Amino acid sequence: MDYMIETSDITKKYDDFTAVDSVNLKIPRDSVFGVLGPNGAGKTTLISMLCTILSPTSGTAVVNGYDVVKNSKEVRASIGIVFQSRALDDMLTGREHLQMHASLYGVPTNIRKQRIEEVLDLIALGDKADQFTKTYSGGMKRRLEIGRGLIHHPKVLILDEPTLGLDPQTRENIWGYISKLNKAEDITVLMTTHYMDEADKLCDRIAIINHGQIIKEDSPLNLKRELKADTITIQVDEQDKFIKEAEKLDFVKKIFVEESNIKLMVERGENLIATLVDFANKNGIMVKSIEVKHPNLEDVFLNYTGTTIADRGE
Repeated sequence: MDYMIETSDITKKYDDFTAVDSVNLKIPRDSVFGVLGPNGAGKTTLISMLCTILSPTSGTAVVNGYDVVKNSKEVRASIGIVFQSRALDDMLTGREHLQMHASLYGVPTNIRKQRIEEVLDLIALGDKADQFTKTYSGGMKRRLEIGRGLIHHPKVLILDEPTLGLDPQTRENIWGYISKLNKAEDITVLMTTHYMDEADKLCDRIAIINHGQIIKEDSPLNLKRELKADTITIQVDEQDKFIKEAEKLDFVKKIFVEESNIKLMVERGENLIATLVDFANKNGIMVKSIEVKHPNLEDVFLNYTGTTIADRGE
């Protein structure tokens, strides 16, 4: 298989703290690859090394055939980056942003105008192209930032939380746009996100990172299939008492707590609703609500990175 990005034991240390610990990744060409992890897990540090912003303490990384340390200039020419934080000048138009970045990236002057028109068409700014970006909606600004990262025909587009802070409808539009880019432009997309539905819908493969290490990597479908557990979400009037007693139940694999919700990882959850209600009643606990849900990517994420109250294994 042809890989666009490959890392070999890439590591970044700050004194006694290891931010990224011997990470090995192989990201296929023309794929959409997601990196998921809690805050502080090492996502940004990993991406920063792939972008040549940071140098690895040890290990290697190759992007588009170029070593990130030995060939940093070629790597930077191969990638487009959209950072999590907004980076637009409100007093420039969309077209002027693209013109500036085309110049900075050395897009030849004889094709620059044509390329800007191609990108404007791709990001669908329409008649807003010559208006100040301060008049743009959140979704339009995000599309412009993505288009700006594409101006020099990069082989890799790196998106750090591409839909953070956008409303659901705009997020859906951006998803469609990213999928279109991946296919129409033959571009490899590497993205980070905290939205599990986003990763599930867009990514061909996902790597889960925690404490600087990749703890699981596979397709979203295989990750969900491997979990082999349903989630029963229950609300009760005596949460601590219920958890203490539920830890003794053989069929409960793990317990997570999210505010007033207790989440039980079990097999064949639809067969256990009556059992759990009866169990609560026998312990003098009132059940306020209870529902069962089959595995999704959020459950996978909780399974590998969540705070575990009870873990009974498989």
